[in-house]
Amino acid sequence: MKNKFRSGCPIASTLDIVGDKWSLLIVRDMLLQGKKMFKDFSISPEGIVPGILSSRLKWLEENELITKQKLPDNQKENIYLLTEKAIELAPIITEIILWSDKNLRVQNVEMFSIAEVGFDQDKSKVTEGIQNNYRQIIRETLG
Repeated sequence: MKNKFRSGCPIASTLDIVGDKWSLLIVRDMLLQGKKMFKDFSISPEGIVPGILSSRLKWLEENELITKQKLPDNQKENIYLLTEKAIELAPIITEIILWSDKNLRVQNVEMFSIAEVGFDQDKSKVTEGIQNNYRQIIRETLG
């Protein structure tokens, strides 16, 4: 499937892939929480419905941000893993989290404390830790 981008702008091109309401949240759940299975994504607090989740997972796979595989010891259930291309979104996700904490906390009183999940450290170390932790999840999952 050849993608049709709105323009040659790098920001617009990125948004054409991950700029919908759900795709970046799926990547977030995988990177930060290690979610791999359809049922794991469906219990996210944002409440993505199964049909949309299915289409977003397919979209992310078509755009080479995730792969769909079978576990070595369970050939019945699909698992989804981020590709290196998607793991490289970690700095962007980190920046969004930091920006949101700084600028939206007053508006969203339910926002969790980023310090509680380690985002009060040097952001490059946080990002590197997120990426390395996820790569470890892949190694452990695939054996």
